[in-house]
Amino acid sequence: MEEEVVVVVVIQLYNTLIRPTVTHASETSVLKENMTNKLMIFERKIMRKIFGPTRTDDGYWRIRTNQEINDILKVQNIIGFIKKQTLNWLDHVERMAEDNIVQKLRDGNPCLKDQSEDLKHVGKMRFWKI
Repeated sequence: MEEEVVVVVVIQLYNTLIRPTVTHASETSVLKENMTNKLMIFERKIMRKIFGPTRTDDGYWRIRTNQEINDILKVQNIIGFIKKQTLNWLDHVERMAEDNIVQKLRDGNPCLKDQSEDLKHVGKMRFWKI
């Protein structure tokens, strides 16, 4: 029981301290595949430290697999968190005044055009000029 409480507290610390620090200002940049892989590896390393190894039936210890970590977490991974932050930021930009410099930059030079697939379900967002 006490060990479960410690794991919950450490996960809360990760979600409130480490994840926001790692993803600071990521909503304004394009998330490339190599950076996505590095972030996923980082997050799994942290979670392996939090949850620790598991004991097999024959008494040996082994590290948890990626699938086991995903099954235990059942929450949004770091990439989903960044995509959510990006959509929140884009919604914020959309609500800005039309003469705002951020609006002008977005309309003239789409720095986030790689994420237009994520925005297709957002009805009020207009698509950037190419």
